Amino acid sequence: MKDRIRELRKALDLTQQEFAEKIGVKRNTIANYEIGRNDPVDSVKSLICLKFNVNPMWLDTGEGDMFVEVDPDDSLMEWAAEVLKDEPESFRRRFMAALQVFSHEDWQDMERLAQKLLDEVEEQKAAPEGTAEVNADML
Repeated sequence: MKDRIRELRKALDLTQQEFAEKIGVKRNTIANYEIGRNDPVDSVKSLICLKFNVNPMWLDTGEGDMFVEVDPDDSLMEWAAEVLKDEPESFRRRFMAALQVFSHEDWQDMERLAQKLLDEVEEQKAAPEGTAEVNADML
């Protein structure tokens, strides 16, 4: 277990402190897991699997893939739920609320604008070095 916890943390490119914060434990708890002093209780193992999309079989036994495949729709719903936990005045929450009132035509306008911006960025990348101009309409 100790080696798998360390391997997972490193695969996620997290420090012990960052890993601990994401699952709501103290850094020294993670350190104790990684040196084999303690094993995580079932509730912590479940939280690790849920938070990081870890295969429970891999975490327990080392068998199978480290991560489970995530359904993109489930991932989007989890993100939306996380944003809704923000304070009502947070930018993320206010922005999400603004998107809620978009009409079908608003979404089409947004898509055209995004495509125009992408096209202009691609044009600038393709321009010979030193000749790219900043388009005032983009600013």
